Amino acid sequence: MTTHASDAATDSIELAITGMTCASCANRIERKLNKMDGVSATVNYATEKAKVAYPTTVSPDELVATVEAAGYQAALPAPPTAAPAADAVEHDPADEHLRSLRERLVVSAVLSVPVILLAMVPAWQFDYWQWASLTLAAPVVVWGAWPFHRAAWTNLRHGATTMDTLVSVGTLAAFGWSLYALFLGTAGEPGMTHPFRIAVERTDGAGNIYLEAAAGVTTFLLAGRYFEARSKRASGAALRSLMELGAKEVSVLRDGREVRTPVAELSVGDQFVVRPGEKVATDGVVVEGSSAVDASMLTGESVPVEVGAGDAVVGATVNAGGRLVVRATRVGADTQLSQMARLVEDAQNGKAQVQRLADRISGVFVPVVIALAVATLGFWLGAGEGATAAFTAAVAVLIVACPCALGLATPTALMVGTGRGAQLGILIKGPEALESTRAVDTVVLDKTGTVTTGEMTLADVRPATGHSREDVLRLAGAVERASEHPVARAVASAAGDGPAVESFQNVEGLGATGVVEGHAVVVGRPALLEQWAITLPDDLRTALDDVRTSGATAIAVAWDGEARGVLAVADRVKPTSAAAVRGLRDLGLRPVLLTGDNEVVARAVADEVGIDEVIADVLPADKVDVVKRLQSQGRSVAMVGDGVNDAAALAQADLGLAMGTGTDVAIEASDLTLVRGDLRVAVDAIRLSRRTLATIKGNLFWAFAYNVAALPLAAAGLLNPMLAGLAMALSSVFVVSNSLRLRGFRATASSEEVS
Repeated sequence: MTTHASDAATDSIELAITGMTCASCANRIERKLNKMDGVSATVNYATEKAKVAYPTTVSPDELVATVEAAGYQAALPAPPTAAPAADAVEHDPADEHLRSLRERLVVSAVLSVPVILLAMVPAWQFDYWQWASLTLAAPVVVWGAWPFHRAAWTNLRHGATTMDTLVSVGTLAAFGWSLYALFLGTAGEPGMTHPFRIAVERTDGAGNIYLEAAAGVTTFLLAGRYFEARSKRASGAALRSLMELGAKEVSVLRDGREVRTPVAELSVGDQFVVRPGEKVATDGVVVEGSSAVDASMLTGESVPVEVGAGDAVVGATVNAGGRLVVRATRVGADTQLSQMARLVEDAQNGKAQVQRLADRISGVFVPVVIALAVATLGFWLGAGEGATAAFTAAVAVLIVACPCALGLATPTALMVGTGRGAQLGILIKGPEALESTRAVDTVVLDKTGTVTTGEMTLADVRPATGHSREDVLRLAGAVERASEHPVARAVASAAGDGPAVESFQNVEGLGATGVVEGHAVVVGRPALLEQWAITLPDDLRTALDDVRTSGATAIAVAWDGEARGVLAVADRVKPTSAAAVRGLRDLGLRPVLLTGDNEVVARAVADEVGIDEVIADVLPADKVDVVKRLQSQGRSVAMVGDGVNDAAALAQADLGLAMGTGTDVAIEASDLTLVRGDLRVAVDAIRLSRRTLATIKGNLFWAFAYNVAALPLAAAGLLNPMLAGLAMALSSVFVVSNSLRLRGFRATASSEEVS
């Protein structure tokens, strides 16, 4: 995509980054990219992606080179037309990484358990147990911890420090000290024993080994990294399942014959066949046939939608009924499924403001911790507490301070929250939208198409005394069937099939006349009946007043010179709107109904759904001014709309929610997109957004609290290095597990519970 900033053309690209092991790595890459002239980059540790906006004077290859110069690998995105390899799933790099981690973890755990047990239970410390421990611990520290050592060395060559630096220095220091004590000190003598202690104590150090700390820390951190990688993979599962929803093959009509081809080869205008039970291959319009289409996997709506010739269908939905022939209107990256996946992925790559603060802290955290470890070592030595106590406290500081949890706090919650939203038909555009939901106190609801269906329907039939509802509707429907007016179509649709009309004549702005079954029928405003010298009896005048008071449009029906009934036609309120308004109130929001209709119609709709504040007679161009006026009153405004004329107001609002049944321009201007037209989804969108934001804040609180609490304990010598490693690993696993709780978010609307 090409945009313009500061009068210079810029492009944007998403790079896949490999080699990152913690938030410090992501922060380092981000700083390196942002130092390039005109480049703005955001690097996400959890998704392993870098979203980069760069001037056209910079090539993508230069961006890749900058990442590689920092000690990591970057890959350009594959061309959109490239079909995935058949064995892509089998050779998924994420799966390879998981397998490698699992192997190292299993071997390290098997070797470390005896080392830890021997160190913790003096009664089991047989002659030369220390040498047995060395034999078991050496492969763990060298081979098991190799990923930490390799990453630390790579970063050192580039003048950088990361979490791996802390782990590598800590484990090698513990292992190196043990070798010194065994070979040059007194620890290697037969019959040597020492108890396992949580806190450090004063000795000369030559008789102490720390093999259990070196092996245990490595195993705990490998376990933490393995479960972290598994959890990160699980947190992105919703997006992967969304992208895998589409059909793989399609039956295309070529010269009257069905030809089976890959979906990637479909072109706009191609006609293809969808049999019962098959997925619709791409977005299109039904050319032939009728059926029910199940769109639950895209919208969360469990009730299949009836479609026929001329109706639009969306790719990846399932044909639940008859055979359909569909003409493709959008293919590839332009389909609704691809756009949904792109929106979700963009949201997952964003960063909340609070996460940017955490990133800045983790960027300087490692050098500060190394300095703190050195200071701890110096303090204990200076205090005359002995080398063992000084060394143990310094190693514990190095290991306990790894800022992994800080880097995972936001992205994992975002991945799970946005993925779950996509499953429920809610597309969250990014963390900024989440942060807006917290402050919003007023929600402006556009009436037509949002609170109401946006289509005129017959609300009531009031026949004159002595006449039947059926006769009034049948004769009125026969005349209206020949008209294209929305009100006429509502009457005709309610009447269904009926007699034909003769001598039809449309009377502009008033109604229509015609001859039906030998009767001269007049249907329209009361003024049209007056032109035919037809007066309304008292009962129909009362009915007319009732209809107008209710906010509906009144249509008078007469035949053979006599008024026979009154029809009420209205834009019907969606059956779920009242429940949605109650839900918005329960969230502490103040609903406002906004419409271009007159006050009477607006008030009738507002009373039906339970809204007190109504702003009526608003021209489409003035909607944005209404939002500005509410904001000037100190309100934080959310706007829900679906039309082209809502786009400016959606963009102006503090939080814009577009109904997915609306226009592309409205969806583009919004912060949250509700894939289907049920207003209750807006309630769920705000609930999910607030829940995701609360999870992010909870994660960050515990990540900070852990480091704030653990560092003083380690520096004070109250934490064994092995226990420090366990605590550090558990902090990362806790943050990711807390984020995964968002997968259990349930929609309030009963029809969505199935998703």
